[in-house]
Amino acid sequence: MRFALMAFVALLLAVPARAADPRYPDWPCNQIKVPELSLAAVWAGPPIDDVATSWNSDAEIADLVSRLAARRTPVEEAETEITKFVSGEPAAREKRAKLLMAGLFSTLNAERAQVMTGIERFSRRQKSFAEKIRTETRDIRALQDAPNPDQAKIEELANVINWDTRIFEDQRRTISYVCEVPVAIERRLGALARAIQQALE
Repeated sequence: MRFALMAFVALLLAVPARAADPRYPDWPCNQIKVPELSLAAVWAGPPIDDVATSWNSDAEIADLVSRLAARRTPVEEAETEITKFVSGEPAAREKRAKLLMAGLFSTLNAERAQVMTGIERFSRRQKSFAEKIRTETRDIRALQDAPNPDQAKIEELANVINWDTRIFEDQRRTISYVCEVPVAIERRLGALARAIQQALE
């Protein structure tokens, strides 16, 4: 059983995960890392440069942005709120649309960046954990190869390796789900941007 454990650990850690893009060695996701979202990719409405930093000085808009950006708010509900908010005369409607889009882009882009930083931090921890398990594996092999193996120490270290390997595998399985979060944020931003444009039209 111990030999099987050693073989499993060796197989688990033999080939380190390669980053999809060598520029970002700590990025573990299959999706290519795009550090910053492009406004042009999600917004075809009027330029928002003139309101890029003024949206959060309006309490009503700041509150609405916070509600719409939150993933707990269903997109359908958010779209309804957008339609109600982006209303009135054409000039007023355009100003509201621009302020709302500026707020959502700023908020969701920052949230996405924060999530991506967390993913890379997680990846670095996994690499350190993998190295810890490799060291433990080398140590147990040295104990087993000793002239008079200390079976109690071997058993103790084998249990540690078994436990650490389980944790490593559990954490590795979660990364595929975590990697979907930035994608979900991008999709949400795209859906909200389309809703604003439709309300504006």
